[in-house]
Amino acid sequence: MADEQLDCKNLNCPMPIVKIGKMIKTVEEGKTIEVTATDPAFEADIRAWAKKTGHELVNFEDGDIKTALIEKK
Repeated sequence: MADEQLDCKNLNCPMPIVKIGKMIKTVEEGKTIEVTATDPAFEADIRAWAKKTGHELVNFEDGDIKTALIEKK
């Protein structure tokens, strides 16, 4: 179970990444955020964001509703 939840469904690029960026600043290191999104580009965006920022993409589930679990590093 994630420490925080973030609903980014029905938001298109770049808004899910913008919202994740804002939320990640509010959580402690080692805590996780579960993000749900419907943007078709979300997987590529979240993978690039995690690599660029150094946070860990723990899990990604694809589908109509995509789910990403991110750990703050």
